[in-house]
Amino acid sequence: MQIIGVAIMGDSRMPAVRSMLMVVTVVNGVVAHRKAPFVGRSDGRSLGRWGLMVNRENRVEKRSVLVLMGGWVLDPGRSNREADVWIKDGVIDAVVTPDTSPPATAECVDVTGLLVLPGFVDLHVHLREPGHEYKETIATGTAAAAAGGFTTVCCMPNTKPVNDDITVTGWIIERTKATASAHVYPIGAITLGSAGCELADFRTLKQAGCVALSDDGRPVMGDEIMRRAMQSAAELDLPVIAHCEDTMASGCGCMNDGPVSRAMGWRGMPGDGEDRMIARDIRLARETGARLHVAHLSTAGGVEMVRKAKSDGVRITAEVCPHHFTLTDEAVPTYGANAKMNPPLRSERDRTALIEGLADGTIDAIATDHAPHAEYEKQWGMNRAPFGVVGLETAFALTQRLVQQGRLTLERAITCLTSAPAAVLGLQKGTLEPGVVADVTLIDLEASWTVHPERFRSKGRNTPFVGWALQGQVIRTLVAGVTVYQRHQAR
Repeated sequence: MQIIGVAIMGDSRMPAVRSMLMVVTVVNGVVAHRKAPFVGRSDGRSLGRWGLMVNRENRVEKRSVLVLMGGWVLDPGRSNREADVWIKDGVIDAVVTPDTSPPATAECVDVTGLLVLPGFVDLHVHLREPGHEYKETIATGTAAAAAGGFTTVCCMPNTKPVNDDITVTGWIIERTKATASAHVYPIGAITLGSAGCELADFRTLKQAGCVALSDDGRPVMGDEIMRRAMQSAAELDLPVIAHCEDTMASGCGCMNDGPVSRAMGWRGMPGDGEDRMIARDIRLARETGARLHVAHLSTAGGVEMVRKAKSDGVRITAEVCPHHFTLTDEAVPTYGANAKMNPPLRSERDRTALIEGLADGTIDAIATDHAPHAEYEKQWGMNRAPFGVVGLETAFALTQRLVQQGRLTLERAITCLTSAPAAVLGLQKGTLEPGVVADVTLIDLEASWTVHPERFRSKGRNTPFVGWALQGQVIRTLVAGVTVYQRHQAR
């Protein structure tokens, strides 16, 4: 047994955090226990004790059993049938046939006509806190997640300060415990300040609670530092989430390079720049044995490279965003900066390849890349407006469009939102297996609704889907057996 103690005093980047002491117990190379006796603040208030992601047991209503009765349970690889779900003390107790009598003391909820799913898992969100709270906070971002059926989100490190050490990671976890409506797993930075020059301390980031590494928002351009990053990550079995962009090619571009960008007079971002970086990272993953996850895949060439790498035995996974499989660059002149994201919307050929990659398993997960911005920032025009769109509250219904079009089966769609993204990071999420935390999403597949951004739980209103009529609506979301979102509840 090895005891590792880490003390941090007076980090000037986090003025609210005065001191932190973390004691980690490692047994046979595995973190067996961690505790922080005290996390201090400059205002003298305690942030509480170290805990796992959402740890709000004080809100859990103690009851014997909660029974979700009469719904259609779709738990990929396990259940696809009418069944009742029994939840006991925040944990899945059983999934049983509807004729099974519940305990006399159970609280029974009739969910007839609804789809009962594992809570969705999003590998890629930007919660903006700390440092950019005017765009989003952990509270508002996870409220948006719950409204979209997501019970687990993984937050990217491009905060202010960047999440590149345990001070920031610890602050995020403590803030999550106090304010979040969903489980939040931090992703640590690959390089200090995400500047691409010096590696962060991966070991302490993992010990502090980071589940992966990324400089998302920026690529790691240097081949040698990315090689060293993958070598170090492989030793710790931490996935590397790659933002694949050749900045020499994309330059000051604001949309996909092609006929539309040329017609509009806007500088384009060529798809082959993304492809070159995907090819490089696949080569490095093959050489180092690292777990590589390709973020926000957007090109047909990238899909084919991931497909081949998988067949060659490279440890690689990939995600796609709903905006990339729904829209093409033809939409940009209509939606303007609300359709500006990085990577940009590509061609119809690329969009088709993304959908085919989802259907055949080349692409593992659907992730939102939820990136809220202030409304005034998106009014700066295409060249100056920041990249990014919100996506947590529209993701399921946009995915359901593919099911309605016959391009994706419902079970495959749910897999890409639940068990598959959980598997990418090795999280015990995305399932209704007895014994796991009861994170459950209830969906009405027949419900139609219109996208009104002013009704979003997110602070961000930056979406190209304003006014779209969609089908498939989240009715209720439970985290650890507690309802965190219910349709028609007061804002």
